[in-house]
Amino acid sequence: MKTHRTRIEIIYTILSGDDRFDRACAAIPSAECTNLPKNYVMNVLNGAASKLAEQVASAKLALPWLLSAMGAPAIFIGLLLPLRQTGTLLPQLAVAGYIRRYPIRKWFWVGSALIQVAMLMAIMAAAIALPLISASVCIVLSLLIFSMARGVGSVAFQDVTGKTIPKGKRGKMLAARSMIGGLLTIGVGLGLKAYFSPSANLQPALVLIGCGAVLWVIAALAFAAVKEEPGAVAGGRNALREAIAGWRLMRQESWFFRYLMVRAALLSIELSGPFYILYVRHLFPEHTGMLGVIVIAAGLAAVISSPFWGRFADLSSRKVLMLGGAMGAITGISALLVGLLPSMSGSNYIIALVFVLLGISEAGVLLGRKTYLIDRVDPQQRSTFVAFANSAIGLIALLFGALGIIAQAAGIKWLIGILVLLGASGSLLSYFLPEITAAPNPSE
Repeated sequence: MKTHRTRIEIIYTILSGDDRFDRACAAIPSAECTNLPKNYVMNVLNGAASKLAEQVASAKLALPWLLSAMGAPAIFIGLLLPLRQTGTLLPQLAVAGYIRRYPIRKWFWVGSALIQVAMLMAIMAAAIALPLISASVCIVLSLLIFSMARGVGSVAFQDVTGKTIPKGKRGKMLAARSMIGGLLTIGVGLGLKAYFSPSANLQPALVLIGCGAVLWVIAALAFAAVKEEPGAVAGGRNALREAIAGWRLMRQESWFFRYLMVRAALLSIELSGPFYILYVRHLFPEHTGMLGVIVIAAGLAAVISSPFWGRFADLSSRKVLMLGGAMGAITGISALLVGLLPSMSGSNYIIALVFVLLGISEAGVLLGRKTYLIDRVDPQQRSTFVAFANSAIGLIALLFGALGIIAQAAGIKWLIGILVLLGASGSLLSYFLPEITAAPNPSE
Protein backbone atom coordinates (compact mmCIF):
# COMPACT_ATOMS: atom_id res chain seq x y z
CA MET A 1 0.00 0.00 0.00
CA LYS A 2 1.29 3.46 -0.85
CA THR A 3 2.13 5.55 2.15
CA HIS A 4 3.05 8.68 0.21
CA ARG A 5 0.57 10.41 -2.04
CA THR A 6 1.48 12.90 -4.72
CA ARG A 7 0.03 16.39 -4.80
CA ILE A 8 -2.19 15.40 -7.72
CA GLU A 9 -3.60 12.48 -5.71
CA ILE A 10 -4.33 14.77 -2.76
CA ILE A 11 -6.17 17.24 -5.00
CA TYR A 12 -8.05 14.32 -6.56
CA THR A 13 -9.14 13.14 -3.12
CA ILE A 14 -10.42 16.60 -2.23
CA LEU A 15 -12.33 17.02 -5.50
CA SER A 16 -13.78 13.52 -5.77
CA GLY A 17 -14.17 12.64 -2.08
CA ASP A 18 -12.54 9.26 -2.80
CA ASP A 19 -9.26 8.36 -1.07
CA ARG A 20 -8.98 5.01 -2.85
CA PHE A 21 -9.03 5.76 -6.56
CA ASP A 22 -7.93 2.20 -7.41
CA ARG A 23 -11.32 0.74 -6.47
CA ALA A 24 -13.08 2.64 -9.28
CA CYS A 25 -10.92 1.24 -12.07
CA ALA A 26 -13.14 -1.69 -13.05
CA ALA A 27 -15.12 0.62 -15.34
CA ILE A 28 -12.16 1.85 -17.43
CA PRO A 29 -9.11 0.19 -19.06
CA SER A 30 -6.49 -0.92 -16.55
CA ALA A 31 -3.89 1.37 -18.11
CA GLU A 32 -6.05 4.35 -17.18
CA CYS A 33 -6.12 3.43 -13.48
CA THR A 34 -2.67 4.88 -12.90
CA ASN A 35 -3.67 8.05 -14.72
CA LEU A 36 -7.01 8.53 -12.93
CA PRO A 37 -6.01 11.17 -10.33
CA LYS A 38 -4.22 13.39 -12.87
CA ASN A 39 -6.95 12.97 -15.47
CA TYR A 40 -9.64 13.84 -12.93
CA VAL A 41 -7.81 16.97 -11.75
CA MET A 42 -6.95 18.14 -15.28
CA ASN A 43 -10.53 17.57 -16.35
CA VAL A 44 -11.83 19.66 -13.46
CA LEU A 45 -9.33 22.43 -14.27
CA ASN A 46 -10.37 22.28 -17.91
CA GLY A 47 -14.01 22.46 -16.90
CA ALA A 48 -13.55 25.33 -14.45
CA ALA A 49 -11.92 27.42 -17.18
CA SER A 50 -14.30 26.43 -19.97
CA LYS A 51 -17.44 26.75 -17.82
CA LEU A 52 -16.38 30.22 -16.73
CA ALA A 53 -15.66 31.08 -20.36
CA GLU A 54 -19.10 29.82 -21.37
CA GLN A 55 -20.72 31.99 -18.70
CA VAL A 56 -18.87 35.23 -19.35
CA ALA A 57 -18.56 35.06 -23.15
CA SER A 58 -21.79 33.34 -24.11
CA ALA A 59 -24.53 33.74 -26.69
CA LYS A 60 -26.96 33.93 -23.77
CA LEU A 61 -25.37 36.91 -22.04
CA ALA A 62 -22.33 38.75 -23.37
CA LEU A 63 -23.17 38.63 -27.08
CA PRO A 64 -26.81 39.77 -26.74
CA TRP A 65 -25.58 42.53 -24.43
CA LEU A 66 -22.86 43.50 -26.92
CA LEU A 67 -25.20 43.63 -29.92
CA SER A 68 -27.80 45.54 -27.94
CA ALA A 69 -25.22 48.09 -26.79
CA MET A 70 -24.04 48.50 -30.38
CA GLY A 71 -27.61 49.20 -31.50
CA ALA A 72 -27.79 46.14 -33.75
CA PRO A 73 -31.17 45.13 -35.25
CA ALA A 74 -33.12 42.65 -33.15
CA ILE A 75 -32.95 40.01 -35.89
CA PHE A 76 -29.26 39.48 -35.15
CA ILE A 77 -29.90 39.06 -31.42
CA GLY A 78 -32.67 36.58 -32.19
CA LEU A 79 -30.32 34.47 -34.32
CA LEU A 80 -27.69 33.99 -31.61
CA LEU A 81 -29.00 31.03 -29.63
CA PRO A 82 -30.55 29.03 -32.51
CA LEU A 83 -27.31 29.38 -34.47
CA ARG A 84 -25.24 28.48 -31.44
CA GLN A 85 -27.26 25.38 -30.69
CA THR A 86 -27.55 24.23 -34.29
CA GLY A 87 -23.91 25.03 -35.05
CA THR A 88 -22.85 23.06 -31.99
CA LEU A 89 -25.03 20.01 -32.49
CA LEU A 90 -25.73 19.49 -36.19
CA PRO A 91 -22.16 18.93 -37.51
CA GLN A 92 -21.42 16.28 -34.90
CA LEU A 93 -22.93 13.55 -37.07
CA ALA A 94 -20.31 14.26 -39.74
CA VAL A 95 -17.30 14.29 -37.42
CA ALA A 96 -18.09 11.41 -35.03
CA GLY A 97 -17.02 8.71 -37.47
CA TYR A 98 -13.92 10.68 -38.43
CA ILE A 99 -12.88 11.15 -34.79
CA ARG A 100 -13.39 7.43 -34.25
CA ARG A 101 -10.52 6.70 -36.66
CA TYR A 102 -8.00 8.20 -34.25
CA PRO A 103 -6.91 6.23 -31.17
CA ILE A 104 -6.12 9.48 -29.29
CA ARG A 105 -9.01 11.95 -29.46
CA LYS A 106 -8.19 14.69 -26.96
CA TRP A 107 -6.47 16.80 -29.63
CA PHE A 108 -9.80 17.35 -31.36
CA TRP A 109 -11.02 19.12 -28.20
CA VAL A 110 -7.79 21.13 -27.92
CA GLY A 111 -7.98 22.22 -31.56
CA SER A 112 -11.65 23.18 -31.24
CA ALA A 113 -10.85 25.32 -28.17
CA LEU A 114 -8.18 27.25 -30.07
CA ILE A 115 -10.61 27.92 -32.92
CA GLN A 116 -13.05 29.30 -30.35
CA VAL A 117 -10.32 31.62 -29.08
CA ALA A 118 -9.79 32.95 -32.61
CA MET A 119 -13.53 33.54 -33.10
CA LEU A 120 -13.87 35.47 -29.83
CA MET A 121 -10.99 37.69 -30.90
CA ALA A 122 -12.70 38.21 -34.27
CA ILE A 123 -15.91 39.23 -32.48
CA MET A 124 -14.05 41.82 -30.42
CA ALA A 125 -12.28 43.20 -33.48
CA ALA A 126 -15.55 43.45 -35.43
CA ALA A 127 -17.36 45.25 -32.61
CA ILE A 128 -14.56 47.80 -32.31
CA ALA A 129 -13.57 48.40 -35.93
CA LEU A 130 -16.45 47.65 -38.32
CA PRO A 131 -19.65 49.56 -39.18
CA LEU A 132 -22.78 48.41 -37.37
CA ILE A 133 -24.31 46.04 -39.94
CA SER A 134 -20.96 44.62 -41.05
CA ALA A 135 -19.98 44.10 -37.41
CA SER A 136 -23.29 42.39 -36.65
CA VAL A 137 -22.92 40.01 -39.59
CA CYS A 138 -19.33 39.24 -38.63
CA ILE A 139 -20.31 38.56 -35.01
CA VAL A 140 -23.09 36.17 -36.02
CA LEU A 141 -20.87 34.31 -38.51
CA SER A 142 -18.04 34.12 -35.97
CA LEU A 143 -20.48 32.64 -33.45
CA LEU A 144 -21.52 30.02 -36.02
CA ILE A 145 -17.90 28.94 -36.58
CA PHE A 146 -17.31 29.07 -32.81
CA SER A 147 -20.29 26.78 -32.27
CA MET A 148 -19.25 24.28 -34.95
CA ALA A 149 -15.83 24.00 -33.29
CA ARG A 150 -17.59 23.55 -29.95
CA GLY A 151 -19.60 20.69 -31.47
CA VAL A 152 -16.45 18.87 -32.55
CA GLY A 153 -15.06 19.30 -29.06
CA SER A 154 -18.25 17.94 -27.52
CA VAL A 155 -17.97 14.61 -29.35
CA ALA A 156 -14.31 14.30 -28.40
CA PHE A 157 -14.96 15.30 -24.78
CA GLN A 158 -17.64 12.71 -24.14
CA ASP A 159 -15.56 9.98 -25.75
CA VAL A 160 -12.40 10.90 -23.82
CA THR A 161 -14.40 11.20 -20.59
CA GLY A 162 -15.83 7.72 -21.10
CA LYS A 163 -12.30 6.36 -21.61
CA THR A 164 -10.56 8.13 -18.73
CA ILE A 165 -13.12 8.72 -15.95
CA PRO A 166 -14.95 5.68 -14.48
CA LYS A 167 -18.69 5.38 -14.27
CA GLY A 168 -19.87 6.57 -10.86
CA LYS A 169 -17.28 9.36 -10.84
CA ARG A 170 -18.39 11.27 -13.93
CA GLY A 171 -21.30 13.10 -12.34
CA LYS A 172 -19.13 14.39 -9.48
CA MET A 173 -16.41 15.38 -11.90
CA LEU A 174 -18.83 17.31 -14.13
CA ALA A 175 -20.36 18.94 -11.05
CA ALA A 176 -16.95 20.01 -9.73
CA ARG A 177 -16.23 21.64 -13.08
CA SER A 178 -19.47 23.60 -12.90
CA MET A 179 -19.19 24.53 -9.23
CA ILE A 180 -15.68 25.97 -9.52
CA GLY A 181 -16.64 27.76 -12.70
CA GLY A 182 -19.67 29.16 -10.88
CA LEU A 183 -17.59 30.47 -7.99
CA LEU A 184 -15.28 32.23 -10.42
CA THR A 185 -18.30 33.61 -12.30
CA ILE A 186 -19.57 35.25 -9.12
CA GLY A 187 -16.20 36.94 -8.76
CA VAL A 188 -16.40 38.24 -12.32
CA GLY A 189 -19.91 39.59 -11.71
CA LEU A 190 -18.81 41.38 -8.56
CA GLY A 191 -15.92 42.86 -10.49
CA LEU A 192 -18.26 44.16 -13.17
CA LYS A 193 -20.45 45.85 -10.58
CA ALA A 194 -17.45 47.34 -8.79
CA TYR A 195 -15.44 48.65 -11.72
CA PHE A 196 -18.03 49.61 -14.36
CA SER A 197 -20.71 52.26 -14.03
CA PRO A 198 -24.35 51.29 -14.64
CA SER A 199 -24.30 53.27 -17.88
CA ALA A 200 -21.33 51.34 -19.30
CA ASN A 201 -22.79 48.98 -21.89
CA LEU A 202 -20.23 48.11 -24.56
CA GLN A 203 -17.03 48.01 -22.52
CA PRO A 204 -18.09 45.35 -19.93
CA ALA A 205 -19.20 43.02 -22.73
CA LEU A 206 -15.88 43.41 -24.54
CA VAL A 207 -14.00 42.69 -21.29
CA LEU A 208 -16.05 39.53 -20.76
CA ILE A 209 -15.38 38.30 -24.29
CA GLY A 210 -11.64 38.98 -23.91
CA CYS A 211 -11.60 37.06 -20.63
CA GLY A 212 -13.42 34.21 -22.36
CA ALA A 213 -10.67 33.95 -24.98
CA VAL A 214 -7.96 33.70 -22.29
CA LEU A 215 -9.97 31.08 -20.40
CA TRP A 216 -10.35 28.89 -23.50
CA VAL A 217 -6.55 28.88 -23.85
CA ILE A 218 -6.22 27.69 -20.24
CA ALA A 219 -8.87 25.02 -20.84
CA ALA A 220 -7.01 23.79 -23.93
CA LEU A 221 -3.74 23.46 -22.01
CA ALA A 222 -5.46 21.50 -19.22
CA PHE A 223 -7.15 19.08 -21.62
CA ALA A 224 -3.88 18.57 -23.49
CA ALA A 225 -2.39 17.35 -20.17
CA VAL A 226 -4.97 14.52 -19.86
CA LYS A 227 -3.27 11.12 -20.19
CA GLU A 228 -5.39 9.27 -22.74
CA GLU A 229 -4.61 5.70 -23.68
CA PRO A 230 -5.24 4.69 -27.33
CA GLY A 231 -8.81 3.56 -27.92
CA ALA A 232 -10.50 1.34 -30.47
CA VAL A 233 -10.56 2.73 -34.01
CA ALA A 234 -12.81 0.13 -35.62
CA GLY A 235 -16.27 1.17 -36.69
CA GLY A 236 -15.48 4.67 -37.95
CA ARG A 237 -18.14 5.80 -40.45
CA ASN A 238 -18.70 8.66 -42.81
CA ALA A 239 -21.58 11.04 -42.18
CA LEU A 240 -24.12 9.10 -44.25
CA ARG A 241 -23.26 5.78 -42.66
CA GLU A 242 -23.24 7.45 -39.25
CA ALA A 243 -26.75 8.79 -39.90
CA ILE A 244 -27.96 5.36 -40.99
CA ALA A 245 -26.36 3.75 -37.94
CA GLY A 246 -27.94 6.34 -35.65
CA TRP A 247 -31.35 5.88 -37.25
CA ARG A 248 -31.10 2.12 -36.76
CA LEU A 249 -30.12 2.58 -33.14
CA MET A 250 -33.14 4.82 -32.59
CA ARG A 251 -35.43 2.17 -34.11
CA GLN A 252 -33.81 -0.71 -32.24
CA GLU A 253 -33.48 1.00 -28.87
CA SER A 254 -36.86 2.31 -27.73
CA TRP A 255 -35.29 4.14 -24.81
CA PHE A 256 -33.16 6.19 -27.24
CA PHE A 257 -36.23 7.60 -29.00
CA ARG A 258 -37.72 8.53 -25.62
CA TYR A 259 -34.42 10.15 -24.65
CA LEU A 260 -34.57 12.29 -27.81
CA MET A 261 -38.12 13.36 -26.94
CA VAL A 262 -36.96 14.36 -23.47
CA ARG A 263 -34.06 16.38 -24.86
CA ALA A 264 -36.32 18.09 -27.38
CA ALA A 265 -38.74 19.21 -24.67
CA LEU A 266 -36.01 20.27 -22.25
CA LEU A 267 -34.27 22.22 -25.02
CA SER A 268 -36.74 24.95 -24.06
CA ILE A 269 -34.76 25.42 -20.84
CA GLU A 270 -31.38 25.53 -22.57
CA LEU A 271 -32.55 28.19 -25.05
CA SER A 272 -34.70 30.32 -22.77
CA GLY A 273 -32.05 32.68 -21.33
CA PRO A 274 -32.46 35.57 -23.81
CA PHE A 275 -36.26 35.38 -23.49
CA TYR A 276 -36.01 35.82 -19.73
CA ILE A 277 -33.70 38.79 -20.30
CA LEU A 278 -36.31 40.21 -22.65
CA TYR A 279 -39.03 39.59 -20.07
CA VAL A 280 -37.03 41.28 -17.30
CA ARG A 281 -36.39 44.30 -19.51
CA HIS A 282 -40.13 44.40 -20.22
CA LEU A 283 -40.89 44.45 -16.50
CA PHE A 284 -38.10 46.84 -15.51
CA PRO A 285 -37.47 49.08 -18.54
CA GLU A 286 -35.78 51.76 -16.45
CA HIS A 287 -33.00 49.47 -15.24
CA THR A 288 -29.59 49.66 -16.95
CA GLY A 289 -26.27 48.17 -16.05
CA MET A 290 -27.79 44.85 -14.95
CA LEU A 291 -25.05 42.78 -16.57
CA GLY A 292 -23.17 42.30 -13.30
CA VAL A 293 -26.33 41.19 -11.46
CA ILE A 294 -27.14 38.57 -14.09
CA VAL A 295 -23.55 37.29 -14.16
CA ILE A 296 -23.54 36.94 -10.36
CA ALA A 297 -26.87 35.10 -10.50
CA ALA A 298 -25.53 32.67 -13.12
CA GLY A 299 -22.46 31.94 -11.00
CA LEU A 300 -24.51 31.54 -7.83
CA ALA A 301 -26.79 29.07 -9.59
CA ALA A 302 -23.80 26.96 -10.62
CA VAL A 303 -22.40 26.94 -7.08
CA ILE A 304 -25.73 26.02 -5.51
CA SER A 305 -26.72 23.37 -8.01
CA SER A 306 -23.46 21.65 -8.97
CA PRO A 307 -22.76 19.58 -5.81
CA PHE A 308 -26.37 18.48 -5.62
CA TRP A 309 -26.77 17.65 -9.32
CA GLY A 310 -23.40 15.87 -9.44
CA ARG A 311 -24.16 13.46 -6.61
CA PHE A 312 -27.72 13.04 -7.84
CA ALA A 313 -26.56 12.24 -11.39
CA ASP A 314 -24.28 9.46 -10.15
CA LEU A 315 -27.31 7.94 -8.38
CA SER A 316 -29.95 8.54 -11.07
CA SER A 317 -29.44 10.81 -14.07
CA ARG A 318 -33.03 10.03 -15.11
CA LYS A 319 -34.35 11.66 -11.94
CA VAL A 320 -32.01 14.61 -12.52
CA LEU A 321 -33.75 15.18 -15.86
CA MET A 322 -37.14 14.93 -14.16
CA LEU A 323 -36.26 17.46 -11.48
CA GLY A 324 -34.43 19.76 -13.92
CA GLY A 325 -37.49 19.96 -16.14
CA ALA A 326 -39.72 20.65 -13.14
CA MET A 327 -37.35 23.41 -12.02
CA GLY A 328 -37.57 24.94 -15.49
CA ALA A 329 -41.35 25.07 -15.19
CA ILE A 330 -41.05 26.60 -11.70
CA THR A 331 -38.72 29.25 -13.12
CA GLY A 332 -41.32 30.32 -15.66
CA ILE A 333 -44.10 30.38 -13.09
CA SER A 334 -41.93 32.45 -10.75
CA ALA A 335 -41.16 34.92 -13.53
CA LEU A 336 -44.85 35.32 -14.32
CA LEU A 337 -45.62 35.90 -10.64
CA VAL A 338 -42.98 38.64 -10.56
CA GLY A 339 -45.04 40.48 -13.18
CA LEU A 340 -47.96 40.55 -10.75
CA LEU A 341 -46.04 42.31 -7.98
CA PRO A 342 -47.45 45.78 -7.22
CA SER A 343 -44.05 47.34 -6.54
CA MET A 344 -40.72 47.37 -8.33
CA SER A 345 -38.72 47.83 -5.12
CA GLY A 346 -35.91 45.36 -4.67
CA SER A 347 -35.99 44.57 -8.39
CA ASN A 348 -32.29 43.64 -8.42
CA TYR A 349 -32.97 40.78 -6.02
CA ILE A 350 -36.04 39.69 -7.97
CA ILE A 351 -34.11 39.60 -11.23
CA ALA A 352 -31.31 37.68 -9.56
CA LEU A 353 -33.77 35.11 -8.18
CA VAL A 354 -35.27 34.41 -11.61
CA PHE A 355 -31.84 33.83 -13.14
CA VAL A 356 -30.66 31.71 -10.22
CA LEU A 357 -33.68 29.44 -10.69
CA LEU A 358 -33.06 29.32 -14.43
CA GLY A 359 -29.39 28.48 -13.91
CA ILE A 360 -30.20 25.68 -11.48
CA SER A 361 -32.70 24.07 -13.85
CA GLU A 362 -30.39 24.41 -16.86
CA ALA A 363 -27.45 22.90 -14.94
CA GLY A 364 -29.60 19.91 -14.02
CA VAL A 365 -30.77 19.38 -17.59
CA LEU A 366 -27.26 19.65 -19.05
CA LEU A 367 -25.65 17.37 -16.47
CA GLY A 368 -28.50 14.88 -16.52
CA ARG A 369 -28.60 14.41 -20.29
CA LYS A 370 -24.81 14.10 -20.58
CA THR A 371 -24.46 11.61 -17.75
CA TYR A 372 -27.48 9.56 -18.83
CA LEU A 373 -26.23 9.02 -22.36
CA ILE A 374 -22.59 8.34 -21.42
CA ASP A 375 -23.61 5.81 -18.74
CA ARG A 376 -26.40 4.20 -20.74
CA VAL A 377 -24.71 3.25 -24.02
CA ASP A 378 -22.14 0.67 -25.03
CA PRO A 379 -18.70 2.34 -25.18
CA GLN A 380 -18.08 1.04 -28.70
CA GLN A 381 -21.19 2.87 -29.94
CA ARG A 382 -20.93 5.96 -27.74
CA SER A 383 -19.77 8.33 -30.49
CA THR A 384 -22.64 7.32 -32.77
CA PHE A 385 -25.27 7.73 -30.06
CA VAL A 386 -23.90 11.12 -28.99
CA ALA A 387 -23.48 12.46 -32.52
CA PHE A 388 -26.90 11.33 -33.78
CA ALA A 389 -28.67 12.68 -30.68
CA ASN A 390 -26.91 16.03 -30.90
CA SER A 391 -27.48 16.38 -34.64
CA ALA A 392 -31.19 15.58 -34.30
CA ILE A 393 -31.55 18.13 -31.49
CA GLY A 394 -29.59 20.62 -33.59
CA LEU A 395 -32.28 20.43 -36.27
CA ILE A 396 -35.02 20.84 -33.68
CA ALA A 397 -33.22 23.88 -32.26
CA LEU A 398 -33.87 25.72 -35.52
CA LEU A 399 -37.60 25.46 -34.81
CA PHE A 400 -37.11 27.31 -31.53
CA GLY A 401 -36.24 30.39 -33.56
CA ALA A 402 -40.00 30.72 -34.02
CA LEU A 403 -40.35 31.50 -30.32
CA GLY A 404 -39.17 35.02 -31.04
CA ILE A 405 -42.05 35.43 -33.47
CA ILE A 406 -44.46 34.27 -30.77
CA ALA A 407 -43.02 36.80 -28.34
CA GLN A 408 -43.39 39.56 -30.92
CA ALA A 409 -46.93 38.64 -31.94
CA ALA A 410 -48.57 37.41 -28.73
CA GLY A 411 -46.39 38.97 -26.05
CA ILE A 412 -43.53 37.77 -23.91
CA LYS A 413 -45.83 36.49 -21.13
CA TRP A 414 -47.43 34.00 -23.50
CA LEU A 415 -43.98 32.82 -24.51
CA ILE A 416 -43.00 32.30 -20.87
CA GLY A 417 -46.18 30.24 -20.48
CA ILE A 418 -45.12 28.02 -23.40
CA LEU A 419 -41.71 27.53 -21.78
CA VAL A 420 -43.46 26.42 -18.58
CA LEU A 421 -45.46 23.79 -20.49
CA LEU A 422 -42.39 22.49 -22.33
CA GLY A 423 -40.38 22.19 -19.11
CA ALA A 424 -43.19 20.30 -17.40
CA SER A 425 -43.56 18.03 -20.45
CA GLY A 426 -39.85 17.21 -20.41
CA SER A 427 -40.04 16.36 -16.73
CA LEU A 428 -42.98 14.02 -17.33
CA LEU A 429 -41.36 12.33 -20.31
CA SER A 430 -38.20 11.73 -18.26
CA TYR A 431 -40.25 9.60 -15.90
CA PHE A 432 -40.69 7.01 -18.68
CA LEU A 433 -36.96 6.65 -19.40
CA PRO A 434 -35.47 3.35 -18.15
CA GLU A 435 -33.34 3.61 -15.04
CA ILE A 436 -29.64 2.84 -15.54
CA THR A 437 -28.38 -0.23 -13.70
CA ALA A 438 -25.43 -0.05 -11.34
CA ALA A 439 -23.38 -2.52 -13.39
CA PRO A 440 -20.37 -0.89 -15.03
CA ASN A 441 -20.05 -0.60 -18.80
CA PRO A 442 -17.61 -2.92 -20.56
CA SER A 443 -14.08 -1.65 -20.96
CA GLU A 444 -13.43 0.67 -23.88
